[in-house]
Amino acid sequence: MRPLRYSINVTLDGCCDHRTITPSEELHRHAAGVIAQADALLFGRVTYEMMEAAWRAPDPAMPEWMLPFAATIDAARKYVVSSTLGRVDWNAELVRGDLGEAVRRLKEEPGEGLYVGGVQLPMALAELGLIDEYEFVVHPRVVGHGPALFAGLPQYLDLRLVDRMEFESGAVAMKYEPRR
Repeated sequence: MRPLRYSINVTLDGCCDHRTITPSEELHRHAAGVIAQADALLFGRVTYEMMEAAWRAPDPAMPEWMLPFAATIDAARKYVVSSTLGRVDWNAELVRGDLGEAVRRLKEEPGEGLYVGGVQLPMALAELGLIDEYEFVVHPRVVGHGPALFAGLPQYLDLRLVDRMEFESGAVAMKYEPRR
């Protein structure tokens, strides 16, 4: 069974709005590596549309160090959970029906793993106990607003630290596994 991994950038006060994070070459290299470990990416509609707008046809004015991330995400197979989209492309396939059953089927396929991004879909997957690894890249910034990570989660999520990595920017990536 291939694992489902989740990674997100978050500020010290729990804000997970990507616009509050200062991009850097080191962080993009790390994110490209995280995505490259997956056989496929799993997104909700909002994250899929945001990522497609940013990375499908990258802005030619973007720094050269962003291009490896752009190439990695562009080439990746994608699954999009949505009841409102009529169709998707960009190496993507719609996932419909019961979320738990659909994701369990994807996890049962052979391969190295799946990656999930975003905010709402990972919360639903966490509630179902389907995420096998959580990575929080915590940035040394307090923003005082924005969407909060796992806001409204109905039950505790007990995790065990399995790895950590510090970046020159002061951000720290911490990997956790659920305590089962």
